Amino acid sequence: MSELIKVEKRQVLQEKPDQASLTFGEVFTDYMLSFEYSQEKGWHDLKIIPYGPIELSPAAQSIHYGQSVFEGLKAYKHDGEVVLFRPEENFKRINQSLERLKMPQLDEELMLEGLKQLVDVERDWVPDGEGQSLYIRPIVFATQGVLGVHPSHNYKLLIILSPSGSYYGGDALKPTKIYVEDEYVRAVRGGVGFAKVAGNYAASLLAQANANGLGFDQVLWLDGVEQKYVEEVGSMNIFFVINGKVVTPKLNGSILPGITRKTVIELAKSLNYEVEERRISIDEVFELYHSGELEEVFGTGTAAVISPVGELQLKDEKIVINNNETGKVTQELYDHYTGIQSGKLDDPHGWRVEVPRY
Repeated sequence: MSELIKVEKRQVLQEKPDQASLTFGEVFTDYMLSFEYSQEKGWHDLKIIPYGPIELSPAAQSIHYGQSVFEGLKAYKHDGEVVLFRPEENFKRINQSLERLKMPQLDEELMLEGLKQLVDVERDWVPDGEGQSLYIRPIVFATQGVLGVHPSHNYKLLIILSPSGSYYGGDALKPTKIYVEDEYVRAVRGGVGFAKVAGNYAASLLAQANANGLGFDQVLWLDGVEQKYVEEVGSMNIFFVINGKVVTPKLNGSILPGITRKTVIELAKSLNYEVEERRISIDEVFELYHSGELEEVFGTGTAAVISPVGELQLKDEKIVINNNETGKVTQELYDHYTGIQSGKLDDPHGWRVEVPRY
């Protein structure tokens, strides 16, 4: 058994929420994982502490200069046991994000062990309803209280947990309506688009609010140079089913390398679908629709898993995909993906990681 991390006990535990009323990311568990970094000591003082407010200098560099990265993954309950899904990929990606913002690297094996111990402490918080999970949010941010544009000398890592229902609520596979953003851009190659950086999401909020005001669920971003090529949706990578082939934009440095995206590509290939990663313009997408070759569109992401797209609108032109219904390919990929996640299907890929009882 691995060395146990110190747990600072909470005096009074919270009452667990009603599983039937779970939303997304609004309720948090009793404990969180905490880790400190200083130039003198490196990463140190890894412990599990009560969830609650933290003390932070008003001059903390994360507030002023945006040194903040995060991740998102989930834990699931099946037959009384709790499993994680490809967690090593999340810690690999958070290190890539940290490197881009000149922040200190994490020991990926140590962080995975810390996460397992935290989830074990909170295993009673993992819901077991259909489509439910324990959402896991690691975040690393600069804490040095000195003004000046340079990498911070001090950082903090927290992992917080939230029992959650479906990201969109209700029917997990209800097709979404997406507006193609043609004015604002999210990222450019050479920037931080490929990293899971807090500022990327801040940059998306105005366009997202505008789209919501027009009755759309999400924004589809185009490239930041020509505003011509499809990149990703606000909270998802995007896929197109074209004449039976699964097509997704090729990673180019301004698209987030989604772990769900990677998994769906591997899963689709294992199900004998032809998969192509390539540059695809929004004009081509609309032309393929009008020629009858665009059969399905869906998004992929940790929160929503796989989400069918029923409508796309660019300027004044709206297209309705597959009669605003979930397509055959989308449904098959969703069923296999969630089946492996939950333990209802075999896991030939070794993606599930069981949380031990310490």
